Amino acid sequence: MGSTPSMLTQYDIEEVQDHCNHAFSQQEIVSLYHRFCQLDRNGGGFVSADEFMSVPEFAVNPLSQRLLRMLDGLNFKEFVAFLSAFSPRTSPQQKIEFIFKVYDTDCNGKVAFDDILSILRDLTGSFMTEQQRQKVLTHVLEEAGYTKDSHFTLPDFVKIIGSSELKMEVEVPID
Repeated sequence: MGSTPSMLTQYDIEEVQDHCNHAFSQQEIVSLYHRFCQLDRNGGGFVSADEFMSVPEFAVNPLSQRLLRMLDGLNFKEFVAFLSAFSPRTSPQQKIEFIFKVYDTDCNGKVAFDDILSILRDLTGSFMTEQQRQKVLTHVLEEAGYTKDSHFTLPDFVKIIGSSELKMEVEVPID
């Protein structure tokens, strides 16, 4: 998969579709490839953190810095796999796994109170005090049967979040 839009073959499209569990149609993959090539300003076949930050909607996202650790240096296949978490065709289980990776800030396979608190800081900014954030989070965890000393593995996280109606979707414009 080269750095120019004309180099995407039918084989490449099908391979990317398989890689992302058919979360996107072939036409959507072609559109994503064009967008990827626009982001890949140096034509190296990878998109850097700086290139991602050039997308205004991404740059203003309060979780952008956390997402960048998952995004920096992605090739096209990895770029589509990342975006597949936002596809309406992706299962709730896959969406929860993605969210878990965002919350697992130290990449140790567990989500702790401090990991969630750190995300809350990003999301609430100055609208809540640190004490308010800790109080709210402690209450939510206790309601779910956990304490602030609990560490959540992916199955715990699935159990807690899996009962909610998760809406995490984005539309891919077709050129």
